[in-house]
Amino acid sequence: MAFQRYVALGDSFTEGVGDPAPDRPHGLRGWADRVAEVLEVQARGAGHELGYANLAIRGRKLLPILAEQLEPALALAPDLVTIHAGANDVLRPRVDLDALAAAYDAGVGRLTDAGARVVVFTIWDPGGSGIYGALRGRMAVFNEHVREISDRHGTDLVDMWRMREQPVDELMDTDRMHLNACGHDAIARAVLAALDVPHGDLPPEPFVPAPALSRREQLRADVAWTREFLVPWVHRRLTGRSSGDGLSPRRPTLAPVVPPGSRVG
Repeated sequence: MAFQRYVALGDSFTEGVGDPAPDRPHGLRGWADRVAEVLEVQARGAGHELGYANLAIRGRKLLPILAEQLEPALALAPDLVTIHAGANDVLRPRVDLDALAAAYDAGVGRLTDAGARVVVFTIWDPGGSGIYGALRGRMAVFNEHVREISDRHGTDLVDMWRMREQPVDELMDTDRMHLNACGHDAIARAVLAALDVPHGDLPPEPFVPAPALSRREQLRADVAWTREFLVPWVHRRLTGRSSGDGLSPRRPTLAPVVPPGSRVG
């Protein structure tokens, strides 16, 4: 099946943060654009065009994603929807996972009831150490909710918790919070695989290994990361602000992701 109307919903993960592309809206590409590029080629081969919208905004929690993005998505009558939500919720000091799951279940149900093929995601496994280690159990519980929601509504599932082909740190941007280009490439491939869309000729994203650091250099890097990324992130949480405040969706309407005549890849 060649899709004709693809709408992506979510937070920074779906917006594409960590995968810069100066010529694109918000200066980002991201895994959803990468998926749309392949779907666009498939659609043209079937004799029609793909319209792609990306309504995701960084920093959004699950309930605002549903409140702000669900109705505009349904209005576009998509035949494919990807939705990632909940990661920003589980990072908060307090969260009602059962209430979140109930809201998520209802939202996904509305999408499937509208006839769209839907892809949902679990949260990646942070391991037992590092800044997210203490939240690993909470993430695992939320992920089980997502699997149940997927089973109940017959969605496709990209289970990032079980994606262990590459170490997580190789897929993360320098802020240690978002995917880098290789990470977005890996997710795009996982989504296409879930949809049974051929993508064997998709050009691989070149991997640039991080330089080996001495203990002193690593400590300096940790201090710089804390100052540049962690402290501002904590400050936003304490003040009720979001990195997405004031931002609009970067692709609010259905349109080709690659202009006709441009090269995909």
